[in-house]
Amino acid sequence: MSSNLARGIVYGLLAAAIWGGMYVVSEVVLKVIPPFSLLTLRLILGLLTLSAIAVMQRQKMPARSEWIRLLGVGMLGFGISVGAQFVGTDLSNAVNGSLVTSASPAFILVFAGLLLKEKLTPQRIAAVALATIGVIVIIDPARADFGSDTFIGNIALAVAAVTWGLYSVLVRMVSSKLDTLIVTLIAFAGGLIVTMPASAIELGSRSVGVIDGGTILGILYLGIVSTAGAMWLWNRAFALIDASVASLTFFAQPLVGALLGVLLLSEPFTTNLWIGGLLIAVGVLLSIFPPDALRRQLRRREARH
Repeated sequence: MSSNLARGIVYGLLAAAIWGGMYVVSEVVLKVIPPFSLLTLRLILGLLTLSAIAVMQRQKMPARSEWIRLLGVGMLGFGISVGAQFVGTDLSNAVNGSLVTSASPAFILVFAGLLLKEKLTPQRIAAVALATIGVIVIIDPARADFGSDTFIGNIALAVAAVTWGLYSVLVRMVSSKLDTLIVTLIAFAGGLIVTMPASAIELGSRSVGVIDGGTILGILYLGIVSTAGAMWLWNRAFALIDASVASLTFFAQPLVGALLGVLLLSEPFTTNLWIGGLLIAVGVLLSIFPPDALRRQLRRREARH
């Protein structure tokens, strides 16, 4: 395994692991702060965090011609996609959110083929299919609610899944010549172009609840850890390896969320959890070590002997 492949997989898995606990935190904080207002706070905290790091590292800003592209990518990823995810979670529920957005890797695979001309090999398609089945087994669709009360929220979650797939592929395109920190920082600014006016409109009809210590900790986690930290890790993964491979790391998100439920909430370690986790692991390994690559490696070893 090459150094870039190993690092890309680790970065993607770390990002997904952080997001594994995000839905529960988001659902709690959204009871106090409306979706776009919370997302705006997240992006501001993320922007401040990465700006401080950029200053310490003496990072150079890109040319003006690059700013428009990066702002546009940020508007799509952090304004539209994450905004739709927050609205969807607010109007639906965490189970639906995990289930619907688990389709993102499939859309990444499609957009990677269309925009990056990455080969949609049978191994990669099978890897995404296996991991998707694993997610469905873990989440258990029987617990999801697709009734009329959650219809709008579910539509928003579907929009989030499609646009996140497109965003992830565009990040790989713009990261070829630019540092990931700068790409992420300017993308946050692009997201704020969408979320700030949306927040202003939202606050005209929805008020902010009572903010206590727990809410503040939740905002800090969402802004610094799951936005500044995890978004950088995710973008870095897509800068290092093929989008169709990096997409598989997304499936660690529901797996980590389920494991946190076992560890922190004393939920049972069910058969669904370990079977789903096994399918996800096999899917990721199939993407990294496809059978044809293994066969070539074995033939080379045999030839040496």
